[in-house]
Amino acid sequence: MSIAAIRLPAPWHYLHPRLACCAILLALLAVLPGRAAHAAQPWREALPPVQSIGSGSMTWLGFRIYHATLWAPQRPLEQNQPFALQLDYQVRISRDKLASTSIEEIQRMSAAPIAGPTLARWKNELGRAFIDVADGDELVGVYLPQRGMRLYDRDKLLAEIADPELARAFFNIWLGQPSRDENLRRRLLGETP
Repeated sequence: MSIAAIRLPAPWHYLHPRLACCAILLALLAVLPGRAAHAAQPWREALPPVQSIGSGSMTWLGFRIYHATLWAPQRPLEQNQPFALQLDYQVRISRDKLASTSIEEIQRMSAAPIAGPTLARWKNELGRAFIDVADGDELVGVYLPQRGMRLYDRDKLLAEIADPELARAFFNIWLGQPSRDENLRRRLLGETP
C-alpha cells in the first residue's frame, strides 16, 4: 500500500510576489508616515513639530492668486512662536513684483513710517531671496523669532534673512491688522473655517 504525498498550497507570498511587495510597502508607509513627509519638506527642519492651523485663498477680481496654509506647533498662534507660511501659487509673478508688493504692504500696514534706507535694504533682501513664480509653484516662509526668516522654493532653501524686524513686518502682511484680506487672515489663524 502506498501513501500519496499530501500537497499543501504554497504560502501566499510565493504565489503573489507583487502582493507581498505591496504589503511590505504599505506596512512601511503605515509605520513611517511622519518621516516620509518630513523628508519631502526640508523647511520643517527649522521648526518644532507643526500642524496646519488654517488655510485659505487670496483672490483678486475673482482670480485665485495663491492658496496659503499656516503651519505652527499649536493654536492659537503665539507671538514668539516659530511658524511657516506656505503659499501655493496659481499665477505667474516676477520676483521683482513679489518684492515690491511686499514692501508696499509692509509700508501700508506699519503703524509708523519706516525709514527710506530700511525699506530699500528690505526690498533688496527680498528681491535676492524671491524667485519668479508660476502656476503650481510653492514658496514657504519660515518665521524664526528673534532670528529672522528663511524662504524656501518647495524643497530648496532660497535664503536665510537674519533681520527679525523684516521678518515680523513680512509675516504681518498676512497675519497682522489691517489685513488686505481679513477673511484670509482669520482663516489662516484658524479663527474661521
